[in-house]
Amino acid sequence: MQENHNVSGSCLCGEIKLHIDTLNRDVIICHCRQCRKQAGHVVAATRAKDEHINIDGEDFLSWYAASDIAKRGFCRQCGSLLFWKLNDSDSTSIMAGCLESPTGLKTISHIYTDDKGDYYELNEDLPCFDQSE
Repeated sequence: MQENHNVSGSCLCGEIKLHIDTLNRDVIICHCRQCRKQAGHVVAATRAKDEHINIDGEDFLSWYAASDIAKRGFCRQCGSLLFWKLNDSDSTSIMAGCLESPTGLKTISHIYTDDKGDYYELNEDLPCFDQSE
C-alpha cells in the first residue's frame, strides 16, 4: 500500500470530525457477527497509528467494550460507528465509510468470511480468511 496522507472524515451528524495525517493500511472488510450486528452489514476499515489521528468533538465519542480484547468507538449523538481498536494497541481501525472521498484506498481482503450472513455472496476476486486463519 502507498500511504495516504491528510485524510479527513466525520460522523453522520458532524459532531465528530477526523483528521488523519497518515493511513497505513488499505481496506479490509470484516464479516464477523459483531461487525454485522453493529453496522447492520459488514464493516470496511482502514488503519492509522494513534499519533496520526486527530479528533475534533471527542466529547461525542463513546467506546463500547465489545469483547475482552477490543473496543468500538461511535458517536453518541448520531450512532455512527467510527473506530475499532485492540486493547493496548498503538493503532486504530477507522471505518472507511466515514472518510471523505477521494481516499485513494482500495479493498485488499475479506476476514471472518465463515461468519458472514447468509443473505449475500462474496463475488470479489480478493483473498478471503475465516476465523481460524
